[in-house]
Amino acid sequence: MNTIKKATVTALAAALGVTALAACGTDGDTEDAGSSGKPSKTVTLVTHDSFAVSDAVLADFTKQSGYKVKILKSGDAGTALNKEILTKGSPQGDVFFGVDNTLLSRALDKGLFTGYRAKGLDQVSAEVQLDKGEHRVTPVDTGDICVNYDKKYFADKKLAPPVTFDDLVKPEYKNLLVVENAATSSPGLGFLLGTVAQYGEDQWTGYWKKLKANGVKVVDGWDQAYNEEFSGSAGGKKAKADRPLVVSYASSPPVEVLYSKPQPTTAPTGVATGTCFRQIEFAGLLNGAKNEAGGKALLDFMVSKTFQEDMPLNMFVNPVLKGAKLPELFTTFGEVIDAPKTVAPDTIAKNREQWIQTWSSLVVK
Repeated sequence: MNTIKKATVTALAAALGVTALAACGTDGDTEDAGSSGKPSKTVTLVTHDSFAVSDAVLADFTKQSGYKVKILKSGDAGTALNKEILTKGSPQGDVFFGVDNTLLSRALDKGLFTGYRAKGLDQVSAEVQLDKGEHRVTPVDTGDICVNYDKKYFADKKLAPPVTFDDLVKPEYKNLLVVENAATSSPGLGFLLGTVAQYGEDQWTGYWKKLKANGVKVVDGWDQAYNEEFSGSAGGKKAKADRPLVVSYASSPPVEVLYSKPQPTTAPTGVATGTCFRQIEFAGLLNGAKNEAGGKALLDFMVSKTFQEDMPLNMFVNPVLKGAKLPELFTTFGEVIDAPKTVAPDTIAKNREQWIQTWSSLVVK
């Protein structure tokens, strides 16, 4: 995904998975144990471009552990993961954050991580612990990929917004939806997997044929879909934005409220709650990490209450720690998705590449 211009829009994009804050620490901060013989006081976190954390929270970690965090951003989630796979055994850092349940098997099959059971994991929901036996990855957050809609458009047209996948193929929503490419975009892949969960491994292709016939538009990534095509985006290029339905996140409406000036009393966008796929993001200690002790301490911290309660207003994701509080912005303007779609990790691992290829043949080519 590309970085969005302008300060306000950049913040919006960061919150929804596009860009992020500057890294903390520099190369000069690191004491290399291999060259100096001293334990490193820096722990390097490799992550995707949308990672964001408050400076005060990082300072708290340093105070508690003695380690300073260096953040190394490596592109979007898929690109960052591929870079680590290519350097397996000689990683760029100590901890990797950002592999999600749609790509988890790729990382585990490549032996990217060293097993470590983070302290406090017993307070993390069991349903998000997808590698319980070996603890090669630690769940950090969840988010729901869902169709968002422009409230004003539907009010002006006196048309009820869609709620379910079935709604999206109805004639009244023809030429209204823009989605991301499942081969190049994490939200796009999540939405594809949502349709697999809804219609089954044998029927999802028929659904996409109907969706294509109903005028679905496919673009490369979230930035283009949300900020160039979606009519409800505050940061969008409004002159060209003519699609009132877009694949985004259940947390997108609170983001629109936060970065609107003045802030509205109601969110300008809504969520089609029957179209959501649950995304889970993980962090793991990289195999070959130079600072294993620092990496383990960072993983412990990432499931602590301090870090977990900081995430919502920085990355607009949900904490996995039981008892972690959501900010009022989330509880007031966010959507609670009671039954998001899921696909078992082993099923994704077995079929992901073929599903993407089939989808591309049906929808893109």
